[in-house]
Amino acid sequence: MATGQLFSRTTQALFYNYKQLPIQRMLDFDVLCGRETPSVAGIINPGGDGFQKLFFGQEEIAIPVHSTIEVACAAHSTADIFINFASFRSAAASSMDALKQPTVRVVAIIAEGVPESDAKQLIAFAQANNKVVIGPATVGGIQAGAFKIGDTAGTIDNIIHCKLYRPGSVGFVSKSGGMSNELYNTVARVTDGIYEGIAIGGDVFPGSTLSDHVLRFNNIPQVKMIVVLGELGGRDEYSLVEALKQGKVTKPVVAWVSGTCAQLFKSEVQFGHAGAKSGGEMESAQAKNQALREAGAVVPTSYEALETAIKETFEKLVEEKKIKPVKEVQPRQIPEDLNTAIKSGKVRAPTHIISTISDERGEEQSYSGVPMSSIVESGYGIGGVVSLLWFKRSLPRYCTQFIEMCIMLCADHGPCASGAHNAIVTSRAGKDLISCLVSGLLTIGPRFGGAIDDAARYFKDACDRGLAPYEFVEAMKKKGIRVPGIGHRIKRGDNRDKRVELLQRFARSHFPSVKYMEYAVEVEIYTLSKANNLVMNVDGAIGSLFLDLLAGCGMFTKQEIDEILEIGYLNGIFVLARSIGLIGHTFDQKRLKQPLYRHPAEDVLYTK
Repeated sequence: MATGQLFSRTTQALFYNYKQLPIQRMLDFDVLCGRETPSVAGIINPGGDGFQKLFFGQEEIAIPVHSTIEVACAAHSTADIFINFASFRSAAASSMDALKQPTVRVVAIIAEGVPESDAKQLIAFAQANNKVVIGPATVGGIQAGAFKIGDTAGTIDNIIHCKLYRPGSVGFVSKSGGMSNELYNTVARVTDGIYEGIAIGGDVFPGSTLSDHVLRFNNIPQVKMIVVLGELGGRDEYSLVEALKQGKVTKPVVAWVSGTCAQLFKSEVQFGHAGAKSGGEMESAQAKNQALREAGAVVPTSYEALETAIKETFEKLVEEKKIKPVKEVQPRQIPEDLNTAIKSGKVRAPTHIISTISDERGEEQSYSGVPMSSIVESGYGIGGVVSLLWFKRSLPRYCTQFIEMCIMLCADHGPCASGAHNAIVTSRAGKDLISCLVSGLLTIGPRFGGAIDDAARYFKDACDRGLAPYEFVEAMKKKGIRVPGIGHRIKRGDNRDKRVELLQRFARSHFPSVKYMEYAVEVEIYTLSKANNLVMNVDGAIGSLFLDLLAGCGMFTKQEIDEILEIGYLNGIFVLARSIGLIGHTFDQKRLKQPLYRHPAEDVLYTK
């Protein structure tokens, strides 16, 4: 066990099992105390490497993240404190690994419930190698104005209130982390504050004892008096009694053992800590308090009187000129996190993203204000979801049926279509699903599947301007523009695309008006008079019918319809639908275990 000071203003630690809040609290404490370097040198996250961004004052810093304890210790040889936030299942093993590192001097084990047999092994190894274990089941410790472990002393506001940003004259040790915070506050009210405070942990076998730390404090010149808070259960306090009797502790000790109320119960009572239960008269709080009093410690008559006892002891030392009270200093300002400041109403900040179509907050997610449960229970279907997320309204059932029909009819068009071909080649190259899907989607454009919006725009413009079909077609010809939605590589006037017929039949049966579709049909009649392959394709059918859907359902203004066409909503239908087929082709090739594709040379015209 160390015989003097554990920490200083240059102490650095390695933090095991990344936890953002306790690390940030350590760094904020560093800034509050005016430290030049962060107290956290590195983070150990098993299986992870890289950096973790945190704040050091107003500056963001990148703290290295290492995958193993050995690598971290080698990289940060001056970091001699190991703060272990592992769970009780792995805390013992990782703590032993840390103790075996020559650079590690102190190990703090935060987890509760570490098996007692494991705790004993850690204690034996630490004692044999002159190392210190704080915990298990500890919040840690603090040297005021210098260094703190994890969440010790709580928030910055509490640290300032307890004057822990600068050293005082009192050494404090306790079993309880929660009561440590209470005593830090008490000590700050009636003395010049804490110099060092340790919570040894509430388990049955703590890595270091109350007396271990009292003896350390006795060797630290800046510590002028010592406050001890014990509890019923175990016999740790009796080692302090012996040290007092033997004259090993020469500084005033104010002590109290909590748990005096246990005598009111007829049977043995287990308090909050694993070690806080009385196993006999000697382990009772009353017996311990009496033994400490007889050994020379200042022991009040109750916990309520503890503050007065501390105050009187401190004032006596001041009168004897053994303590020169520390002069108060102004702590540095810690920048407040934006989220905290916003919640408290101190600042306002603009948002970076606007979303009007979905909201994952609250009890359940919603699409355009419709709760997910309603979407499922009311049978919205894929078409209904598209209407909510794309058009921000619940369209009539015939509209959502039409959307679903478009998705079904456009899901695939065989392996020879350019998109499917790309996806197949990419899949056979051994690429992942996303790569295969994207390679197919990237072929969608004016020549493949991307003409729905253009077909709708041109048909709408011509129809709204009252152009006769031949005037429209001839005008497009003069501009050198092919009529979108007209023409097919395979289908002919005497062999129509069945998909077009299905869409038109549905629209005539369900749509209130098919004005734009009829105009497109008239255009088709004219183009077929010129060539038998200038038949309406599925892009033209969907484009013209979507115009009728938008105009006929009575839920969109003219400006909204124009905006939908401008943004490219209708091509989105093809992208959504064809993704199904592209994914299917990808899975098909992988299922068939097809080899790498190489295009046959005989299918290439080589020329100069």
